[in-house]
Amino acid sequence: MTGAETEDDIPLSERKTVTDFCYLLDKSKQLFNGLRDLPQYGHKQWQSYFGRTFDVYTKLWKFQQQHRQVLDTRYGLKRWQIGEVASKIGQLYYHYYLRTSETSYLNEAFSFYSAIRQRSYYFQVNKEDRPELVVKKLRYYARYIVVCLLLNKMDLVKVLVKELSEEIEEYTQRFNTEDQLEWNLVLQEVAAFVEADPVVVMNDNNSVVVTSNRLQEGSAPPLEQGMVVGQLILADALIIGNCNNQVKFSELTIDMFRMLQALEREPVNLATQTSKQGTPEPSEKPAKRENPHKYLLYKPTFSQLFTFLSASFKELPANSVLLVYLSATGVFPTGHSDYEAGPYDFGGVLTNTNRDVVNGETVQKKNQALKEMHCLHPGDLSPFTRKPLFVIVDSSNSTAFKNFTNLFGQPLVCLLSPTVYPKSVQDQSQRGSIFTLFLYSPLLAFSSISGLNSVRRGLWERAQEFLHKVFRDIGQMITRSRTIDQAFLQFFGDEFLRLLLIRFVFCSAALRLHKLFRESRSFPESYPDLPKQDTVESSLLQKHILELAAMLDVQSLFWDDSLEAY
Repeated sequence: MTGAETEDDIPLSERKTVTDFCYLLDKSKQLFNGLRDLPQYGHKQWQSYFGRTFDVYTKLWKFQQQHRQVLDTRYGLKRWQIGEVASKIGQLYYHYYLRTSETSYLNEAFSFYSAIRQRSYYFQVNKEDRPELVVKKLRYYARYIVVCLLLNKMDLVKVLVKELSEEIEEYTQRFNTEDQLEWNLVLQEVAAFVEADPVVVMNDNNSVVVTSNRLQEGSAPPLEQGMVVGQLILADALIIGNCNNQVKFSELTIDMFRMLQALEREPVNLATQTSKQGTPEPSEKPAKRENPHKYLLYKPTFSQLFTFLSASFKELPANSVLLVYLSATGVFPTGHSDYEAGPYDFGGVLTNTNRDVVNGETVQKKNQALKEMHCLHPGDLSPFTRKPLFVIVDSSNSTAFKNFTNLFGQPLVCLLSPTVYPKSVQDQSQRGSIFTLFLYSPLLAFSSISGLNSVRRGLWERAQEFLHKVFRDIGQMITRSRTIDQAFLQFFGDEFLRLLLIRFVFCSAALRLHKLFRESRSFPESYPDLPKQDTVESSLLQKHILELAAMLDVQSLFWDDSLEAY
């Protein structure tokens, strides 16, 4: 309103437009703020609330598009306020992705975040003398970067990091704020994250090729006709990261980031995306859930971890599998017990120390016979073996999880990382574990242990094609073995689990042939044991690995006849 203009001079319809807009804006903020009070676990409790929030934001977004002129003149709507609504919708889609594991929603979040930048919604913020508005802009950049990382848009990530760096510099110079170190840490974390892959694929013009490692059509070898395997489906996964000193960004360690992609299909755009001009349509969901549902837990306490495990276990559908991935620092037993060793006598993996619990720690030091409290022991998983359980442990004490007892006769498999690595591999551990790298991208891991920093695109594609054939052969080794434990076959019907098992066998065989991996502790293990002659020490698989090494011109690093050593 202009100074001379009174409220009575404004047409009733325009006054109603402003009132309706204010109502929708307040309602949307109220609902959005309520999201943080929803339980983080359980599939059902949050859906109706999310639906209501989406509905209000859909109305708000359409409303400001239809009445932009009136809102500009009568309400004084600023472009950064439109950007703020778009940013909230992007956040909603991202959180919808986190709760459903549907990668399609990542594309939706990306389209809103992208529009904010293309339309310069936050451009005027720097001219306003309000540091809190600039912080909104910086947070938007950080969220946009997370979504781009998850969509493997690495070129765009580099551009956004550069822009964010400039924005942070201007912000800290103008306002002399106390959060400068915090924002510089954000920059350092994302830069380390982008550089974490040990090997890059290069085009002929020396530009970097971005490769995706999500499940694509034909990634997993098909089952042979007539092959009898289990009908179990991977429905739920807990991805837990608690490694000290590992590259991380936004509560995702690099190992967690890799594993979550190994459990997702390549995202597709939702059918509605082209028809809607930047308008959210949360009701449009993919017809069937393509990906297992995931919980991402960064440095959880034992009670948090147990709560999420219990929620997953409770809601696991019939004929479904729960996967638990643990990337965590090893916790070793302190004392020796006088009685027969049980599932709490081998240590386990670290859980976060809850600062409130000091009693336990002081008691522990007095009595060496007590077990470590801030630790997930193999025995802690026993109650959950009442349903099919698939465990992956990447830790310096992974072998503690060989001490399982299958109490209930349900399918149970544990894939366990090496516990000791050659120095050259250990030095790279900050950039993620080589074991998880094999499960995420076997060729990337194989190139890394072969000392390669880059691979030409044509060679990379030929090697990937060769690996497809190798994986088909490994699949046949597993299904045709007469001595293999049935648990492996019961999980083999699910595409994600089949690929993880095949990659595990490939990893085990490759490390056994590598000249630097000399100790038995440097090889992965499993519970139950795999029949070695049929799988990880198969002469056919060894021949394949040597062929792959020759293709990459690194055959001197591998034993040509390693069988005599074992």
